[in-house]
Amino acid sequence: MLKIAFHPIYKYELPEGHRFPMVKYELLPEQLLYEGTVNQDNFFQPEPISEETILLTHTELYWEKLKYQALDKKEIRAIGFPMSETLVQRGRHIANGTIQCALYAQEFGIALNIAGGTHHAFADRGEGFCLFNDIAIAANYLLHHKKANKILIVDLDVHQGNGTARIFKNEDRVFTFSMHGEKNYPVRKEQSDLDIGLPDQTEDTPYLKILRNTLPALIESVEPDLVFYLSGVDVLATDKLGRLNMSMAGCKERDRIVLEACKQNNIPLSVSMGGGYSERIAHIVEAHANTYRLAQEIFF
Repeated sequence: MLKIAFHPIYKYELPEGHRFPMVKYELLPEQLLYEGTVNQDNFFQPEPISEETILLTHTELYWEKLKYQALDKKEIRAIGFPMSETLVQRGRHIANGTIQCALYAQEFGIALNIAGGTHHAFADRGEGFCLFNDIAIAANYLLHHKKANKILIVDLDVHQGNGTARIFKNEDRVFTFSMHGEKNYPVRKEQSDLDIGLPDQTEDTPYLKILRNTLPALIESVEPDLVFYLSGVDVLATDKLGRLNMSMAGCKERDRIVLEACKQNNIPLSVSMGGGYSERIAHIVEAHANTYRLAQEIFF
């Protein structure tokens, strides 16, 4: 059965001017249910992660600042969201959603988190709308509890996974792969185990060719026993922040390449949604929904 992490707190309403990116967390589950791709039995509500689990990835000082709402103005500005206790709680639920998705993936082959992909969060700070790094937290949880020995992170969000790269810089059990817009945010990139920077306006054909030529060989080389996939849809030509030129069909084919590679190699796959900032919310929801449609088609 396809398992999907979703909690009502994902739909947390930010103050005016910050709401647009958050609307998809309400609309995506509704769309999937409406069209019959999934039913209510596919969804589960993750509880918040424990402090112990947070501290496997994030520093105690950073966690204390979040816990007691003690970030300074510069730190809040780097994150980009007005801070609140509810926002921190939301991040804890999302991070546990990714942990639980990894565990469900080991049972069913794949599981997806409606939210997550918060790859700009470092161990000691947040950036770019990211408080906690959900994939890093989940990877460290699996390693700590000996539920995985080698993990591959496939980050295909249009922005480099700088926080993830830094967190796992000296961790040989986690291989970080980021394929992103070379000139896009963040200006200062970290070094992943494999970075592929793409020029502005990259279209479907070259993007998909690079991915097809890279991912199978990477899986063969790394030999992961679990893959985390960050499936950001900000690669679309319609995205306000993306600067690439991919079509809806190209974005779907990108997902197909990743999902089929994991299915063919019998590697559990945990998916986090990542970014999406197209002018029309319908484009964002449709691109994300394609990932779930493919999951049902390929794995079930």
